[in-house]
Amino acid sequence: MEILWTDGSASPNPGPGGWAVIDAKTKKPVITGADKDTTNIRMEATAIKAAIKYASTRNEPVEIHTDSEFWINVLTKWAPTWEKNHWTKKTGEIKNLDLVQELYHLYQTNDVKLIWEKGHAGLELNELADKAANLARTTTL
Repeated sequence: MEILWTDGSASPNPGPGGWAVIDAKTKKPVITGADKDTTNIRMEATAIKAAIKYASTRNEPVEIHTDSEFWINVLTKWAPTWEKNHWTKKTGEIKNLDLVQELYHLYQTNDVKLIWEKGHAGLELNELADKAANLARTTTL
């Protein structure tokens, strides 16, 4: 099983963003990326998406540790209902629907376990993911 840690950021928010996926065994980034004009939410999702795709190319189940409780809720609680309702919700539009649909499909079609970790709480791999995401944001744009 792959154990990966993810993080994403934009600074300012919205603004330039970066994301990273860290391998728990090596404590090194396995993939990073950036976007010139984005949000924290989109970068968090992009990191999770990259982690799932990375593990799937290795034919491995994946355990993803993320500090994005929002995306865990989207994938495990809200998206199933939104999908049943033809990608609508009672309170209005679903923001970032493109990412929601793509990420939900990846989540459903791969062996993924999501684990929420408190951000900026001194957890080594969360801090490494945060640093790598910020480095990607500042060095690849």
